[in-house]
Amino acid sequence: MNKNTFVKLLSVAVVVGIISTGLIYMFLRLNSANGGNPTVIVAAHALKAGTVIVSADVKAVPWPGDHLPKGSYQSANAVVGSTVFDPITDGEPVVATHLASSASGAGSGIPEGMRGISVHVADSTGIVALLRAGQKVDIQVVTGRGTKPGETQVRTALEDVTVLSVTPQPEQSSQGRSLPVVTLLAKPQEADILAAADSGADIRLALRNPLDNATRNREALALGTVMRGAR
Repeated sequence: MNKNTFVKLLSVAVVVGIISTGLIYMFLRLNSANGGNPTVIVAAHALKAGTVIVSADVKAVPWPGDHLPKGSYQSANAVVGSTVFDPITDGEPVVATHLASSASGAGSGIPEGMRGISVHVADSTGIVALLRAGQKVDIQVVTGRGTKPGETQVRTALEDVTVLSVTPQPEQSSQGRSLPVVTLLAKPQEADILAAADSGADIRLALRNPLDNATRNREALALGTVMRGAR
């Protein structure tokens, strides 16, 4: 083998070595990157509805890509102690809608000790168009419509009530009228007040500033009193 041939072979070997080294380095980088993927909490085994989750029921696994399942958890501590609302299969990501916790029941936004109740609202078309979930309203109850002049009465029954959802399309109420529906978050005794008002009176809503939590004396006001006061 002459000197020129040896030099050529040596040059080829060096180039091949450089390329191989680069490929190996890229492979190691990819493996390292995959190992840095975010983790998601999944069921360690099938979980039935009603199961109170303990640490052995869940595990963290790497999740490919940057788009995590909606409502998923990255820490087991976030789900331990919660109750399974919908069954979860082995290896399935645990998400908020699967769970009922003291803070929110299965993603419905209803904390422990509270109730969600829907009411039909009258004469509040403009307010309904402005309402969004999370806003606060006062509940006005109107009675005596269609009776003798001056016998109509209105009373603010509840204040600072949170809106859960709004259904602007009219639905027929128990009084046979088509009215928009608003679902509210209320304490159990407040839910009874709302149910009674929805069944036998008209409900109006007054939109509050979200930072205003002041309350006031809520006496009934008769239409006759308003007219006498105006005069």
